[in-house]
Amino acid sequence: QMQLVESGGGSVPPGGSLRLSCEASERIVYPYTTAWFRQAPGKEREFVAANWRNGGNIYYADSVKGRFTMSKDSAKNTLYLQMNDLKPEDTAVYYCAADRRLILSSLRVSAQYDYWGRGTQVTVSS
Repeated sequence: QMQLVESGGGSVPPGGSLRLSCEASERIVYPYTTAWFRQAPGKEREFVAANWRNGGNIYYADSVKGRFTMSKDSAKNTLYLQMNDLKPEDTAVYYCAADRRLILSSLRVSAQYDYWGRGTQVTVSS
């Protein structure tokens, strides 16, 4: 059973940057889909970015496109989420997730992912 541990959260002013990391207990290879989600207080968990079945395409939520970049270091079994030009509305707990059997149409559905980290807090405030 894959285990995921996030790190790298913190507090930054608007316009700042952070890089989140997610270390996996297993190799991140096909057919694993990996993703980042976030959850703000009082809101539902929201899709941020995903890499379907370890393929070449990264899918992003419209709200983060052009500002966030998802990447991976295969040698370290680690995912990254580089977040630039952060805004107060990006404030949330950020989670990484993984699943072996996810179909493409379910990419943005948090309930379809089997494996989750505990999350890391990101706060954007002046």
